[in-house]
Amino acid sequence: MWRAVASNALTLLIVAIFLMGGLILWGKEQYNAEGPLAEAICVRVPSGARLSQISEDLEDRGAVSSGAILRIGADYTDKTNQLKAGSFLVPAGASMEEIVDVLTRGGANTCGTEIVYRIGVTRSSVQVRELDPTTNRFVERAEFDPSGEEPVPAIFETMRARNDTRYRVTVAEGVTSWQVVDALSRVDVMEGEVAEVPAEGSLAPDSYEVTVGADRQALIDRMETAQEVILEAAWVERADNLPYDTPEEALIMASIIEKETGVAEERDQVASVFINRLNQGMRLQTDPTVIYGITNGQGVLGRGLRQSELRGETPYNTYVIDGLPPTPIANPGRAAIEAAVNPSSTDFLFFVADGSGGHAFARTLAEHNENVARWRQIEAERASE
Repeated sequence: MWRAVASNALTLLIVAIFLMGGLILWGKEQYNAEGPLAEAICVRVPSGARLSQISEDLEDRGAVSSGAILRIGADYTDKTNQLKAGSFLVPAGASMEEIVDVLTRGGANTCGTEIVYRIGVTRSSVQVRELDPTTNRFVERAEFDPSGEEPVPAIFETMRARNDTRYRVTVAEGVTSWQVVDALSRVDVMEGEVAEVPAEGSLAPDSYEVTVGADRQALIDRMETAQEVILEAAWVERADNLPYDTPEEALIMASIIEKETGVAEERDQVASVFINRLNQGMRLQTDPTVIYGITNGQGVLGRGLRQSELRGETPYNTYVIDGLPPTPIANPGRAAIEAAVNPSSTDFLFFVADGSGGHAFARTLAEHNENVARWRQIEAERASE
């Protein structure tokens, strides 16, 4: 009898071992297999969150077939207590193993909300935007003027209170150094003062990620270093026979190109016009330089130029002076700098607005006068509408 009992017990034990082994193999396959998530999602891990909470959220959102298996797998690989706070993108079809890796790897957030402080040529703004995981594109949630003239949207305060919100300062091509310093003084997540307004043209327009408490002068230093690198690289690759001898003069030209056109495809042609003029001893005769001589880069003029201003003698009035003005008139972007040192090969000497946002180019004064007449007609038609 006891022999039979022992035999049956052994049999049951063997069966249990096989069943347990099969269960472990099945669980491992589930942990490593492609997940059920049809579209990417953004998973937010609050500071101090436990894996049990996150796994339940993942199961509810259809990212995993079993929160329990995810927890067991994470525990087996010693990652249960390695969750990192933040917002992380979980791609479609991610396995539980991949999801655990995403949530414990750390590093910069890969999705979620950003607050962007935009420094523009005509205005600055604060934008609250959120990454849509399904399209991997940012969706604007709110935008307002930081000067205090507009009410601050509630979503801004909500996102400011979250510890996983990211911050960016975005500088547009063509802003002046004074505009950058002035706008940075209103970026409320930053600290410190800028020692002095940087040299015009020395700041690289770009999007810079910052953290709460970041130093304003340190950000200015980053912008200056970036512009030095861009200018140096472009100057090394410059075309032959340019009408200027130094990278600093190329930077002045780039700033004029930047202010003359907002159409990316035109920069090389605009550059060719000014270079052809310099090569032929013609004056540049460009309005943005005159405007800079009036405003000193401190804001926008906000009106048209007067004839007296076009005739007035300032170091920046290229209707009066020969050659380039003494300094850049704005901070040009990479494309404008590259256009200044590698312009298109044309024989254009003139250009004027064409009504589409771009310009009509001309080789002779007669052609240019025809283009100007067309533009005046467009202006008149628009004024009468």
